[in-house]
Amino acid sequence: MPLEPSGSSGLPEPSGSSGLPEPSGSPGLPEPSWPAPGALLARGFFARPAQEVAPDLLGCVLSRRAEAGTVAVMITEVEAYAGPAGTASAVLLRAGRVIEGASLAAARRSAAGQANAPGPEGGADGAGRAGRAGRAIRGNGMSWAETAAAGQRDLARGPARLCQALGIDRSLDGADVCDPASPLRISGRVADMPAVRSGPRVGVRLAAGIPWRFWVTGEPTVSPYRAHAPRRR
Repeated sequence: MPLEPSGSSGLPEPSGSSGLPEPSGSPGLPEPSWPAPGALLARGFFARPAQEVAPDLLGCVLSRRAEAGTVAVMITEVEAYAGPAGTASAVLLRAGRVIEGASLAAARRSAAGQANAPGPEGGADGAGRAGRAGRAIRGNGMSWAETAAAGQRDLARGPARLCQALGIDRSLDGADVCDPASPLRISGRVADMPAVRSGPRVGVRLAAGIPWRFWVTGEPTVSPYRAHAPRRR
C-alpha cells in the first residue's frame, strides 16, 4: 500500500558508494519527528522527499482498527517512488511483521486465499480454512513449529498480503494515518533504529537500478526480490 509524502523530487542518480539516500534534514526540509513508541507520527514526518521518508518508516507500526478487532504490523520493507517536480511521490509498504491481532490477520489471509479477493473480517469459518491449510503444509513434512513460523512470516509478506492481513480495501483510500480517530494509523518505532539495507525496487522497468527499496536486515518477513520481466504478447 502506498503512503504519499507531500515532498516530491525527480529521479537523480544515487549519491555515494553505499546506495543509501543522503541523511534526512536536507536544507529547507524539516527534521523527522520521532514520537514515543505508540504515539502517532506527526505530519511533518512526511513533509520530505519519498526516498528520505521510506527508510525512516522501517520499524514504525501501521495499525488498522475494525469492528472485528485491531491488527498491527511493524513495517519491515518499503519502496520509494518519485517523479518530476510538481507531481506526486509515494512510499509503497511492501511487508511487515504482525505484532498484534495475528489470529484475525490469519483468518483474513485464509479467506482471501480461498476467494482470491479480500475476505470477511474473520471468524470460525476463516479459522477453519486456516487449519486446513496448516494440515496441508504439515502433510509436506513440516512440523507444527515450522508451520507456525512459516505462517507468521507470510501473514504480511508482500503488498497484497499486507493489505489482506490488515483488512485494507478501497474504502480506506485517502485515510489520514496521522489522525487519532482514523481506522488506519501509523505510529513511531517500537524498538531502536533497525539495521537497514537497500537495493533495486521489485519488478520496476524504468529506473530499475536506483536502490530505493529499503528493508530491515535479516528480517524473515521481507519479500523476495524479483527483477522486471517483460510480458510476452
